[in-house]
Amino acid sequence: QVSLVESGGDSVQAGGSLRLSCAASGFTYRRWCAAWFRQAPGKEREAVAVIESFGATFYTDSVKGRFTISKDNAGNTLYLQMDSLKQEDTAMYYCAAECLKPIVWFNHTRYSYWGQGTQVTVSS
Repeated sequence: QVSLVESGGDSVQAGGSLRLSCAASGFTYRRWCAAWFRQAPGKEREAVAVIESFGATFYTDSVKGRFTISKDNAGNTLYLQMDSLKQEDTAMYYCAAECLKPIVWFNHTRYSYWGQGTQVTVSS
């Protein structure tokens, strides 16, 4: 059975850093693409970063140069390193895995599995 469990969310001041983790069971990130999405109150879920099975990464423009998506060598954990955090980064962050074909990296409907979410709050 596939499951994803996020951790690492917290409240931080603007300019600070956090690292989110998403532990996988029932599959390995070495074989599936994966992504981080976020959703703020009253807003649609948006893609933050994607990593495909061979390691290529993609980022939404608002986080380029500040966030880094990665996975461990064993393929068990997905990470999102977030630096230079801004108030507008405040949201519930979700990890997602297994891209459905046709692949549309930044479309949340194209992922099979989701974690429960971890809250990130950035204050001024």
